[in-house]
Amino acid sequence: MVKVTINSKECEVEHGLTIIQACEVVGVEVPRFCYHERLAIAGNCRMCLVEVEGGPPKPVASCAMPVAEGMVIHTDTPKVKKAREGVLEFLLINHPLDCPICDQGGECDLQDITMAYGKGISRLDEYKRAVPKKHFGPLIETAMNRCIHCTRCIRFLSDVAGTNELGGIGRGENIEISTYIKRHISSELSGNIIDLCPVGALTSKPYSFTARPWELSHCETIDVLDAVGSNIRVDCRGPEVMRILPRLNEEVNEEWISDKTRFAYDGLKVQRLDRPYIKKEGKLVSVDWNEVLTFAAKKIKSTKPNKIAAIAGDLADCESMLLLKEVMHKLGSANIDCRQDGAKLIPSNRGSYVFNTTIQGIESADLCLLINTNPRIEAPIINARLRKRYLQGNFPIASIGPNVEYLYHVERLGNNPNILDEIAKGNHKFCKLLSVASNPMLIIGQDALVRDDSESILALTSKIAEKFNMIRDNWNGFNVLHKAAARVGGLDIGFVPSKGGKDINQMLKQAESGEVEVVYLLGADEIDTSKLENTFVIYQGHHGDRGAHIADVILPGAAYTEKYATYVNTEGRVQRTNLAVFPPGEAKEDWLIIKNLSQYLSLSLLYDSLFDVRKKLDTIGPQFRSVDQVVKNTWVPISNGKINLSNTPFTLKECNFYMTDSIGRASKIMADCTKDFYEHST
Repeated sequence: MVKVTINSKECEVEHGLTIIQACEVVGVEVPRFCYHERLAIAGNCRMCLVEVEGGPPKPVASCAMPVAEGMVIHTDTPKVKKAREGVLEFLLINHPLDCPICDQGGECDLQDITMAYGKGISRLDEYKRAVPKKHFGPLIETAMNRCIHCTRCIRFLSDVAGTNELGGIGRGENIEISTYIKRHISSELSGNIIDLCPVGALTSKPYSFTARPWELSHCETIDVLDAVGSNIRVDCRGPEVMRILPRLNEEVNEEWISDKTRFAYDGLKVQRLDRPYIKKEGKLVSVDWNEVLTFAAKKIKSTKPNKIAAIAGDLADCESMLLLKEVMHKLGSANIDCRQDGAKLIPSNRGSYVFNTTIQGIESADLCLLINTNPRIEAPIINARLRKRYLQGNFPIASIGPNVEYLYHVERLGNNPNILDEIAKGNHKFCKLLSVASNPMLIIGQDALVRDDSESILALTSKIAEKFNMIRDNWNGFNVLHKAAARVGGLDIGFVPSKGGKDINQMLKQAESGEVEVVYLLGADEIDTSKLENTFVIYQGHHGDRGAHIADVILPGAAYTEKYATYVNTEGRVQRTNLAVFPPGEAKEDWLIIKNLSQYLSLSLLYDSLFDVRKKLDTIGPQFRSVDQVVKNTWVPISNGKINLSNTPFTLKECNFYMTDSIGRASKIMADCTKDFYEHST
């Protein structure tokens, strides 16, 4: 610790902090534009000037000056005040008077700091310079006349996102922030530079001129478009979601979110299922709730239990899966599955299907082995955390799988599954690094678990984890990276076939042949729906997507912004969404639809409220009693008997990052991204 005096108050701060950080610790405000605690120090704006006794005669930039023992700092002297006023006067020489029409108005650092620290008048009357508008793609709107060259956007894309797509060109008054050659910013995290921009130079293109911040109501919730569970704030005006912003959570997403999380919200407004439907004479006809539930119940009652099946989709919440599981069991059917892709995960062994290291725990690892996964597409926030750890040094990363761009250096070991066997036996050159690592970790992608030999792959990775000291009391380096928000919750609840039940592949095969007569799709759209043409399909969901296209009965549900619901992210962290807007039309919360259907089926589900359902969830496992926390899992070795690996090389399923779910496929913004980033690149 270091003793310093700030504004006549003596205090102790950690050694190595800069003056601006020390001031934050003791609660003294220092204005800044270029400094950001998660980015490299630039020292561009000079707004954070302070006076140091016995130091340089001029004020110093507090963001770049480390504290020293006995340092005496003043942040409010006349000299500092005059320096800040001068800096603002210079910054505003070229800044246009756009505040009335600027989307940043009301949330602008330049506005706030000018009001608090500015002089109020300017002595300069030269013409303001003009900078041509830049085209950064369908997501980011630019007004580069407003740019104050803080370089936050450049540093974010270089350091955090790892794409190095922006830079400064020109010198002095002619400097411009540019992509060098005319191209769009392609990072999956590009929207974060909108939040980082302290002026209105970079704003959200889809949000442009649609609302003012003071018109919006805010709801703190979580994202479910991937399995990370990023913490977000949903801003609404009336019944409409206007924008989505990140919410600080150091353990999950820090203060970043992916572009899919941020911009897919317009998909919540279109192709919505807002009333019940029944197919009559080949056409879907809207009916009331009583008629649709009577019709669905009649069909289910007249079907033998072993010919009824239920599939939970990637956006299904824990409450609705729990109730649907109970309905199926009371009907006498064990044909339920939440693994739409057919991944061979072990439901009875929680440690074998979650990200045990935790997202924040990545920063404590000192080696990483990636097994047939591309975190950049599957979980951009986790990829950013891996890059953050990589930049700190002493973090070798290797991959077994196809060659993809990871945004950090990765040693490619090949794409043959037999490499896993070599490592498990200690015969591979990579074993040397594994054996000397203190906290090694491995990450298995979902595409490694949908193969015919996936059980052997899971058993081998378990052996590697045990052999190379990845499993200890204070460390667990065995990680499964999920893509779907509902997957871990479904496995926790046990939404998988019990003894004698059919899994997803058997259900689809028997539905195609007519052996399965009724299939209940709980928002399940990522399956081969062509195999359900010979069966009676009940679809419960919120969008007219693939499942609704082949449905005989449609039960309109609520999207994640329209209900209080529970989800479990890839690390096993239980999180809850909150209701930001009400569901459209006659749509209802998903658990309530299943509860109502159970009454028409003459089944007794003893839940009268969401509180009752959550009390039942609490009895399932400690994770549901510890919301927003990660529960440590007991490690149970995975044994498979004989290892039988295929010679088929690892491959990654072709995936459009922007359209992995029904909301993304309904979004025009995501369609524009697909057109710009996928169609133009091929």
